Formats: sequence, structure tokens, C-alpha cells
Amino acid sequence: MKQSNFLTETAREELSRIFKEQKFDKTKTWIKIGMKGGGCSGFTYILDFCDKKDEFDLEYEEEGIKIVIDKKSDFFMQGVTIDFNTSLLNRGFEFIN
Repeated sequence: MKQSNFLTETAREELSRIFKEQKFDKTKTWIKIGMKGGGCSGFTYILDFCDKKDEFDLEYEEEGIKIVIDKKSDFFMQGVTIDFNTSLLNRGFEFIN
């Protein structure tokens, strides 16, 4: 498992809060990030929780948070940072490229 630098401190704190609130087991739950085709607007980033990984997923870990990325998305995710916006109007995870 490779170490990563995808998450800001704010994003890690929010993910830890979600893990605790949803009672997710950090040893059995992964954060799945990647990209999918978005039609005319290009690619769309995805962030989801999963309890198993596919055989083609690449594994990363960041301060106890397990992350998987499918091989197709891995190239595009290099250099991307995931932050959590705490403002009222735009609250949520955001991908900074």
C-alpha cells in the first residue's frame, strides 16, 4: 500500500467524522476516488465509500484512511488534492487540480 497526499487536513477530519458518525470500520471501509466520463463537460470526480476493492484498484493510505483508485483513474488523479469546503453555500468535498 502506497502513502498518498490526496487529502487536506480538513478533508481528513471530515472523513474521520463521517467514519465515526456512520460507524464505519476503518479496517474494512475504503474511500474510493476516481474519475468518470462526464459527456460534454468532460470528466467528473467521484468520492464514495466501499467495503471491498476490485482486483484492478490501486491501494493508498493516508494517516489511517484507506483509499482505492481504479487503474484508469490513477493517472488523472496524480497531483489532485481533495479538500472539504465548510462554507454554507458550497459545503462538501472538492477536487483541486
